[in-house]
Order: sequence, then C-alpha cells, then structure tokens
Amino acid sequence: MKPAVKVAALVLLVAASAGGVAAGTAPAPTTRPEWERFFSENNATGTILVVDERSDEQWVWNAERAAARYCPASTFKVPHALFALDAGVLRDEFTKITWDGTEHTIAGWNADQTLRSSMRHSTVWVYQGFARAIGAERERAYLAKVGYGNLEVGDNVATFWLDGSLAISAVEQVAFLRRLYRNELPFDVAHQRLVKDVMINEAGRDWILRAKTGLSVRIDRPVGWWVGWVETPQGAVFFALNIDVPGGMADAAKREAIGRAVLVELGALPGS
Repeated sequence: MKPAVKVAALVLLVAASAGGVAAGTAPAPTTRPEWERFFSENNATGTILVVDERSDEQWVWNAERAAARYCPASTFKVPHALFALDAGVLRDEFTKITWDGTEHTIAGWNADQTLRSSMRHSTVWVYQGFARAIGAERERAYLAKVGYGNLEVGDNVATFWLDGSLAISAVEQVAFLRRLYRNELPFDVAHQRLVKDVMINEAGRDWILRAKTGLSVRIDRPVGWWVGWVETPQGAVFFALNIDVPGGMADAAKREAIGRAVLVELGALPGS
C-alpha cells in the first residue's frame, strides 16, 4: 500500500472508531505543507496529525510518517494508568505509591507519588511498578483489548513501551484518544474520567488542554511525542505529533513548541 493511501485508510479507522462518521465516508487528511516551517524553525524532523471536530476536518504534515509506528515512550502512561486501575493495582487518584529511595536525575521522581503526580512528572518507576504487578500476560491482553499499536510486550515487561518493543502511529494515537474522550474504551467510565482529569495541562475560560509527552532515548532512533486534545465549546481538537530527538532531552522542548504553534494557528489554543 502506498503511503498516501495507507494514511487515508488509517484515518478512516480513526473516524469510524470515534463514531464521528461512517467508515468509508471519512475524508482523507488534508496535507498542510505550510506546517513544515514549524518543524524547520525548530530544526526537527517529524509529523503532526490533527483531527478537528469543530469542523470535521483532518490535517497532516508528513502523512507517510503519521502512518508509521514508533516507540510510544511516556505517552503510554495514559493507557497504562487505565490498565493499572482496571487490574486493581491502583485503587484511585489518592493511592500513595511509595518511593524506594533510589535517586533519579529528575527531581520530581524522588518522592512518593500519586496517579496525578506520576502523570505530571512522567515518573517512569511508577509505571514500571504497575507493569511488574500487572504482568506480561495481562499487559498483552490489555493491549489487544484496546487495539494499541503493534500489541507487542517483548522480553522485558518493565521497559516494553520504552525499548522499542511496543510501537504505535500518530494516526493510532488519535484514534485511541478519541475513544477515551468519549468514554468508549472497554474500561469503567469512572476510570476513564479520572485518567482524563490527570491529563489536564492547562485551561482557560473556554478551553482545556489534556496532553501527554513522551521521550524514548533507549532506542537507536530516539523519538519524542506530544499527544492529546483541546476541548472547546465548538468541539475537541485532537493531535498527535512525533519528532526525531537525536539530542535527547536537549530536543525535548521542540515537541510542545511545534505542537502549540500548530494549535495556535488553528485557533484551538490562544496565542502568546
């Protein structure tokens, strides 16, 4: 399948899975060549897919890459939190997750955590604990249950979303997020609402930004993500962006810089 055809077909699945339009009638995303400047200004190579429910339009920069799968890194914390809640590993948002005293370079990780703090600080050791408690067999079952990416757990249950075993495309990220937005994932609605609550990054009088970053540096071609949606009175605007991050953390800020520039241009976020 040619890349352009492949991404169009996958976006049909995005629309169908979200219940917005019938399969076979959804439009292919419109390529936005002018968005290349946001990547070039940040010296970055990547893609962004936007599904705008305010107007039932879809836009993409670099459609071929939007259809390609990459290591999800910490964007996997969103479904992983749902798995942990469903499995009973995590009771609720107030459950204390005890720090074992191991020092980490990220200061926010060096303390006891809750679901909210672990999402805010992207605390890897918390989710590694969830994975060990859930176990590889149940992790695979959950991945299949929600149809997440390539469904692979690999050989190490504590690193499969970081080491390249698990992989997902930008198109698939948006499809998953649209189901979460509508509480249509196969989990308790209260759990879906809780995870959406801890995803809130910012809010204004008439908008809410729910998003998660990801940065994988354990693979040969490091990748950074920013995925989520902006809620407005006119409808939600979903996005999934990934870029190459050869500089690791030094390139991390580029993810939101590019994504926010696109969302501001679309009027989904206020300008500075």
